[in-house]
Amino acid sequence: MSIQKRKKDHVELTVKDKVAYLKKTGFERYDFMHNALPEVDLSEVSLGARLLGRSFSFPLFVSSMTGGYSEAGPINAQIAAFCEKRNLPFGVGSQRAMLEHPEEIESFVTVREHAPNAFIAANIGGVQLIGGLSQDKIRLLIESIRADSIIVHLNPLQELMQPEGDRNFRGVKDGIKWLAEVVNIPIIIKETGAGISSKVAEELLNIGVKVIDVSGAGGTSWAKVENRRDRQDQPLELFDDWGIPTAECIKEIGLLKNRYEFEIIGSGGIRTSFDIVKAMALGADFTAAAQPVIKTLMNEEPDGLNRLFERWMAETRIILTLLGCKSFSELNRTHLREIR
Repeated sequence: MSIQKRKKDHVELTVKDKVAYLKKTGFERYDFMHNALPEVDLSEVSLGARLLGRSFSFPLFVSSMTGGYSEAGPINAQIAAFCEKRNLPFGVGSQRAMLEHPEEIESFVTVREHAPNAFIAANIGGVQLIGGLSQDKIRLLIESIRADSIIVHLNPLQELMQPEGDRNFRGVKDGIKWLAEVVNIPIIIKETGAGISSKVAEELLNIGVKVIDVSGAGGTSWAKVENRRDRQDQPLELFDDWGIPTAECIKEIGLLKNRYEFEIIGSGGIRTSFDIVKAMALGADFTAAAQPVIKTLMNEEPDGLNRLFERWMAETRIILTLLGCKSFSELNRTHLREIR
């Protein structure tokens, strides 16, 4: 099966099929600590947040999913225009297809055409970095979208569920280290839904990674996505729920901030404003989501996506007020209580 068809299958399954984890994100184990005396004026609450030295209107990174097949172009264009209008960062889907099939470049180039000022992240799989990439491919990866950073996605679980997937992961860490040394834009490491442990995070920080997107379990199960594709003769459904819950990833990786300077993106099952604020209270500097954005856009078009974002912002402003916080910078774990 072509890589273009595989990318198309991925988007369709995440939007239309039941491919969520049975395992929860871990956010459900926390409730907010209501403040009956907040001493905050709702109108003064700021929803801004910073990532990699840049200010954004809201701590939501529209995360990587689309690209590499012809129908992805219009989707990417609409998401890019939305991020430009709302001042949100956007990560394109894996550019591997573009590097292997240059005719697919337009599905990526369109994002910069529709978002000339937005923060846009390129995207390549860790496996593709084994042994390094040619200078021409690195240049194409970055210059095709004038990327502000590069996301390197780690997806061994997803690859192992694909009959046509990669099987060799030896050399990925060296590849990431090499990339961090040869490019002059920051590297974001992102899992694809199975989570990043504290041990792995520390290894990544030691080789020059600046941002870790935990992408924990509890949202879309990419093992389940692969096991439900039409070409799957012998699905490995035992692995559908494999992974570390998002809340656990954020908490454990956050402890490394005592020794390293880096930023955490909390993602994996971000579906509501409550999830966003809980992730930030647990220690994330930013959050990210893909499935609710893609699903809303495909089902309700851009107007629906704008309505979703407006609702999340309005709800988040109320949540922060009820916690007695004027901004995300005042938020911490004392604003949560663990449900026993």
